[in-house]
Amino acid sequence: MSALTPFEQLAYLPRLPTLHVPRPRLVEQMLASRARLRLLCAPAGSGKSVLLGECLERRPEAGAVHWLPLGGRRWTVAGFCAQLAGALGLDAVDEQSLCRALAQRRQPLWIMLDDYCRQPDAELDACLERLLNAGSLQVTWWISTRRRLACNLPRLLIDGELLEPDASTLAFTHEEVAALLARSGRDWRGDAVGRLLDSTGGWCAGLRMALLEPADWGLDDSGQGSGPSDTLMAYLDHELFSGLGPEQAEAWHALVHLPRFNTALCEHLLGTGLGAELLRQLQVLGAFLEPLADQSGWLRILPGLARQVRRRDALGGRGWHLRACQWFSQEGDWQHAIEHALEANQPEAAVSLLQHLGVEHLFQGRNVALLLRLYREVDASLLQVSPHCVRLLAGALLFAGRLDEAAACIAGQARFLPQPDAAAQRTLLAYWQAQYGMLAHLQGDAAGAGLHLRQSLEALPESAWEQALICYSGLTQQALLSGRLDEAQAINREALLAARSHGSLLLEAFLELDHAQILEHRGALLRADAVLERAQEFLACQGRRASPLLGRLALRRGRLALRQGRDEEARSHYRFGLREARCCGDYRALYGYLGLATLDANQGAFDLAFDRLREAERLMQIRHIPERVYRAVLLQVSSSLLLMQGRSAQARHALLRVLRHFRGEHAVQAPPATLDLIPRIEWQLALAEVYEGEVFNARQRLLGQLQKAREAGMPALEVEIHLALAECEFLARDRERALVVLRDGLALAERVGLQQPLRELRLRQPGMLRELGLDEGEDPLDAASGPLSQRELEVLGLIAQGSSNQEIAERLFISLHTVKTHARRINGKLGVKRRTQAVAHAKRLGLM
Repeated sequence: MSALTPFEQLAYLPRLPTLHVPRPRLVEQMLASRARLRLLCAPAGSGKSVLLGECLERRPEAGAVHWLPLGGRRWTVAGFCAQLAGALGLDAVDEQSLCRALAQRRQPLWIMLDDYCRQPDAELDACLERLLNAGSLQVTWWISTRRRLACNLPRLLIDGELLEPDASTLAFTHEEVAALLARSGRDWRGDAVGRLLDSTGGWCAGLRMALLEPADWGLDDSGQGSGPSDTLMAYLDHELFSGLGPEQAEAWHALVHLPRFNTALCEHLLGTGLGAELLRQLQVLGAFLEPLADQSGWLRILPGLARQVRRRDALGGRGWHLRACQWFSQEGDWQHAIEHALEANQPEAAVSLLQHLGVEHLFQGRNVALLLRLYREVDASLLQVSPHCVRLLAGALLFAGRLDEAAACIAGQARFLPQPDAAAQRTLLAYWQAQYGMLAHLQGDAAGAGLHLRQSLEALPESAWEQALICYSGLTQQALLSGRLDEAQAINREALLAARSHGSLLLEAFLELDHAQILEHRGALLRADAVLERAQEFLACQGRRASPLLGRLALRRGRLALRQGRDEEARSHYRFGLREARCCGDYRALYGYLGLATLDANQGAFDLAFDRLREAERLMQIRHIPERVYRAVLLQVSSSLLLMQGRSAQARHALLRVLRHFRGEHAVQAPPATLDLIPRIEWQLALAEVYEGEVFNARQRLLGQLQKAREAGMPALEVEIHLALAECEFLARDRERALVVLRDGLALAERVGLQQPLRELRLRQPGMLRELGLDEGEDPLDAASGPLSQRELEVLGLIAQGSSNQEIAERLFISLHTVKTHARRINGKLGVKRRTQAVAHAKRLGLM
């Protein structure tokens, strides 16, 4: 290739794709850096060249830019230097002359090397490093490459001279995928963004291929791909296999069948001494391998790409899976051993390995999904080999919300009676009662749940402490559903002590979910979030092993953030929780959809909100979840949206339909995850009656609900009913009474930090606050009370006592980060900079 003039180089710039989506988050990071080397190291199809092109469009006016399209070819040192010298307009083309020219540079210079040499070349890399080190501070290098450079990158990083975005950072985000779909001009149904992210992992090339072949990438109406992508296979032949030797290609085809691998596993699969070397070579060549962030030493092939390749050669991986099963069994990693046994079509081996799993394993990784797969694919007679095996399957079905199948599985334990001795008989019956009690609890049978859970706790042996903790959780939620908050807190405290005594972080986090629900219903939203945040920190060291619980924690934190008006934070939590719940087979993915639908409604996007609800219903039906698990809460949220749209008749019909299940002789309890479902249905039904002209009945219903909420000590619910009652009085034309009730509700909302009920009120009655004399431009919550919230006053009081941030966090049971946030807000509201100034100013204002 001959040297190019700066004008001629413009013809070699990468053209932006037809459906180009700008990614300012990456461009801004690259442009803002002061590092001498901006390095993009990622596999083919990651959008490296396009990103460099975006940066080039915003090049500084002063100085020069030289773009060298190297095409991934292997260059000699002399050839590379000649190419670079020609671009710089130098007469001499040797390395020494280049170094001198770069060292003497006094004007800004960008050197952009696109698709640097793909094959390992220590000599060429050494030359590049010398050129990097020789350049003046005015010279900036921009390099895109598929392999790690054999340069002293750690030293550059330590010196602040290297910016290297993580390869995963180049993956498209949810918002960027949404923008890409919007530019495609097609009408995508359902959660197309989520499906596309699941199938491609945000890989740029995969996204574009998916738009060309939507059925092959799971974007058709059924959400199921019709077959492997021919375009992808042709792409791999050109971009990957053309650069691999026969042994490397065979190793890659073996590893593509494995969800994860490391050096030791490769040695077992590919041969001692050979496996580690082949893995190293594939890493160097950038063969779509990526490290697992939370599992040091483990790698995988890009998931979306690997799934497509496996679909083309589903049978070819069985031998590799069998060998992997043997290795994981030797390592005691029973979950992955079972997965590989199933993939190797060895169901007997998979079932025999179940003996090594316990109750706690249901909260680890993808074990629930794995057990559901066993239940689906393996003959029932083979699964019923032992009570332990049947209990595990029943536990997985309960976790997944498949209650009818769980009931049949629990009943199947009777076939193991009688046991050979009395002790074994009592243990088997105690396990049966524990699971039957949880089944009754999830089905809304309060009497049956309480009876069986308590009796099982009395009979379970000490060795069954994991199952006992699950029973404690069921009893805690039973007390909450009945409004017995003190009893719920006592049971939960006892359970947490037991979990900590056994050193079980997973079950402790599971019980903290109940603790957070208790705090939420007491109106302590910040404390509830701090409890969940701390639980997430506990599980951080568990990584992917804790995925089911991390998903549930995120969903609950999303609800808390939503109720406090932190929409972006809530959306982030909901998306993460929804993704984890779907992957883990958890039926509580439902609440991710409901939360996102509410966030959409907050922005007036009602069509999108109803789409979310339809997608949630579809998922429940696909997974065979009984209607009693999801129908009521789905209709309640749907009715809330209908009321916001003024469609009161439809909302009233839906609410009456739901309420019939919770009233009368055969009434059931609300689902455990929505403890305030029934009172929320009650006050929403009252509003629907007001809209239909039945003011007197509605007012009496709301007053009755308000009294019950006060007696139960549930201020968050009390706020919602207060605002609904104010709306009732407003529509009844009693403006004075409406204002009094509204101010009471706003004052209570400020005390507990609740924002969402006010947002919903504004959506239902856009002009109500203005007509009542409250300025729509200011926050009514601030107008209803003093400049500091109740929680901020508590923090300020402890500051006045000389308490440190850590001591305040411990006294108020909130995180250190929350204390610092409160302190910052206090200073901002009072217009001061120091803690002592804040205390003095608050005293002058009479706030303390």
